[in-house]
Amino acid sequence: MNAEPPLLRPGGTCWRIETAGRLGVILDAAQYFTTLQEVMQKAQHSVIMIGWEFDTRIILDPRKAPDDVPNRLGKFLTWLVRRRPDLKIHLLQWDVGLLLTLGRGSTPLRLADWLIGRRIRLKLDHAHPGGSAHHQKIIVIDDVLAFCGGIDATAERWDTPEHEENSPYRVRPTSKRSYGPWHDATTAVDGDAARALGELARTRWEGATGERIAPPPAVAPLWPEKLDPMLEEVRVAISRTMPAHAGRAEVHEIEALYLAIIAAARRTLYIESQYFASRLLAEAIAARLAEPEGPEIVVINPDTADGWLEEKTMGAARARLLALVRKADIHGRFGLYTPVAREGTPIYVHAKIVIMDDTLMRVGSSNLNNRSLGFDTECDLSVEVTPGMPEEDRVRTRISGLRNTLLAEHLGVDVRAMERAVAVAGGALIGAIEALRGEGKSLVPFEPPDFGFLADDVLRENELLDPERPARRWPFT
Repeated sequence: MNAEPPLLRPGGTCWRIETAGRLGVILDAAQYFTTLQEVMQKAQHSVIMIGWEFDTRIILDPRKAPDDVPNRLGKFLTWLVRRRPDLKIHLLQWDVGLLLTLGRGSTPLRLADWLIGRRIRLKLDHAHPGGSAHHQKIIVIDDVLAFCGGIDATAERWDTPEHEENSPYRVRPTSKRSYGPWHDATTAVDGDAARALGELARTRWEGATGERIAPPPAVAPLWPEKLDPMLEEVRVAISRTMPAHAGRAEVHEIEALYLAIIAAARRTLYIESQYFASRLLAEAIAARLAEPEGPEIVVINPDTADGWLEEKTMGAARARLLALVRKADIHGRFGLYTPVAREGTPIYVHAKIVIMDDTLMRVGSSNLNNRSLGFDTECDLSVEVTPGMPEEDRVRTRISGLRNTLLAEHLGVDVRAMERAVAVAGGALIGAIEALRGEGKSLVPFEPPDFGFLADDVLRENELLDPERPARRWPFT
């Protein structure tokens, strides 16, 4: 039995720890969007949507036959408030600005305040330092059900765990142009954990708009019909990143948690992240790899960053930090892989997941980059096995089972095959991955491209676009 002190500590590695009667993990946006469409129809008083970006033009379920329920997000929300006279919907998204314009090569979609009898409100959040992003992805329904993770209700997110090469459903909402496979994840929680996320969302709304949202009246519990809970009656930690702004103190719970997890891992550390660009975390990983009995560490990344500017900075930073980590990996315990679809098309990894041994899981909005540790707003949920907790063995099994499910999805095998491969490899993840890697849908060892002269300038540019903390004066303002 693990006698070490818990890693999840309110005021240190998390904001607070609350009980969820049920917790579920949702893999990929196809299930998430259909789940939202189901449960939001049962909302009675309040839906709060906090995100990096929303696109009201997206189709929530492109496979569904037309029926009486609108399938486009904007029309669906309008339909909801017309059906339920007591329902109010609040949407808060990042006031996009320069970084999105440059990084995605597109004009930001700026939506004006959206009013339907003042029961649907959409506001743009600019209550953060210049250049900083609001990156939390939270949806709360009547304070009885909440979602928190990495999936935005926006364009180019919909996909299934199969990540079919040429899915006819994976198209942009207006141009109908196709986009590539996309892997993502979020969580669902109810009970006190959902209520706490409701408090966080209302606080964020007030900080961004100056308006207060009253807590909703008490309603009956709510849970998605087609989502099997991964865990029940479990303690859930909420960890945040918030930069100092307008008298608000900075919060670095996520940074503290990442470092604690890396330091505490005993056998395996499995990470999915959009980036591998934080020197602080890379140095912590390198230190563990240099230990004779340190953990095995597997990172799942996309092949390239999303957009030319991100690849120039984040990609070049990854190349430098990967060299640092591999130099320290004298015992051969580090693997960085990228997933590919059946015909070799890269699958973009947007999920933000950490699984430490069989004792801790974290799903949220934060990445292994500097911005997530101190510059942007982030929110992650974690569960930790503690000595003597109810159904300890079951929780351990479910945590390791999530890791095996994710690896099975990436390798194109069933979960039982993944479990057998891990067992045959004596618990080693890299050995299991290498035994199952093959043609078609699989994982590919990552080798960074040659960035040439960019490598000499990457630290300076990375500090500009992926800073660790807000500067006294942001250079673009």
